[in-house]
Amino acid sequence: MRLIASSFLALALTGAIVTGPAHAADLIDFWDKPQHGGNSFNRLPPDEAYFKALSSYGATWVRLSYDKWKPAKRDYLIGDADKYEGIPAADLKTLKETLDRSDKAGLKVVITPLSLPGMRWSQNNGNKFDGRIWQDKAWWAEAASFWRDLARELKDHPGVAAYNIINEPAPEKQNGLAEHADEKAMQDWYASKKGSASDLVAFYETVIAAIREVDPATPIMADAGWYAAADAFNYWPSGLSDQKVLYSFHMYEPYAATSAPNMKREKPYAYPGKVPFGEGEQNWDKTRVASYLDQPVQWAKDKGIAPNRVVAGEFGCMRRWTGCKAYLEDVLTTLDKDSLHWAFYSFREDSWDGMDYELGSKKVHWKYWDAIDAGTPDPVKRSATPEFEPIAKRLAR
Repeated sequence: MRLIASSFLALALTGAIVTGPAHAADLIDFWDKPQHGGNSFNRLPPDEAYFKALSSYGATWVRLSYDKWKPAKRDYLIGDADKYEGIPAADLKTLKETLDRSDKAGLKVVITPLSLPGMRWSQNNGNKFDGRIWQDKAWWAEAASFWRDLARELKDHPGVAAYNIINEPAPEKQNGLAEHADEKAMQDWYASKKGSASDLVAFYETVIAAIREVDPATPIMADAGWYAAADAFNYWPSGLSDQKVLYSFHMYEPYAATSAPNMKREKPYAYPGKVPFGEGEQNWDKTRVASYLDQPVQWAKDKGIAPNRVVAGEFGCMRRWTGCKAYLEDVLTTLDKDSLHWAFYSFREDSWDGMDYELGSKKVHWKYWDAIDAGTPDPVKRSATPEFEPIAKRLAR
């Protein structure tokens, strides 16, 4: 959620010579038909009841982030984003126990870091963007080491459906490319950065090669640039060389309308309606939503990538925004038209209520905030609401 040296040969060789458990070769098959789920970005590791509740709606997977959990050191699982020296044993133990609970509830998990060495998530970094990894390839080596270590530990876990290398990368930010620039501007920018530390495609190839040294089977999920924007695959000259990659984008556009700052405006932007986007203003309605979301689908088609390898990894809007239900309906109608995998943001988040649709359109109970202050489990009960209906009815299919 935004709150903010290519290795083709090594990849081919490791994919050919590394073997794994008998079931591993079938992991990508999970993604052959549309899979629908939710995002878990909670401050406490979810319990089994949490996962069972999501599964009971009909979800098949959960995109799990752990960066809000209490770490053994400075940063959860990576120890310290300023110097990676191995995965802290206590952090790994908690993650594996959480995966066990999700698996018991019948949900597949996509592991989703918000931080990597040289790229600390802004909310854990004084709300400051950390783009070191896009400035110096030395951080690539540390990120690759981390993922090699993590894949070695998780490769045989039956509940893991993919590794999402990093949530919402933004090598373009503060680096010469405007958000939502036109396609030519994006391609020109990439041509000028190709081979540099800002080359997201080459970064992914490097990390995937490291993962494949120890795990030949688990699918990889790769977010587009500019915070996983749906139009940010437009500069990628091709898909990645690994054949078990899922290409993920996020959908909060138009962000000026769907996000929390809009709720503080004297007159919030409406949906449908005209909203600032890119360098101008556009009318956003179901037609515009559909045309925007067509971009990653068309990109995949042009590059010979099957539609069932495209994922809407996040989408959402502020639950108390009057346009939210209509927006969710239009987004989901488009995603389902193209038979895409998707995961809504977010399910029963215990640190931020903005996109927790089971809470309806009213203010959350004060006990919610008291629990955050106390570091205790969220006590607020959830239930199906009209605001959740566009999602719930599709999970139940």
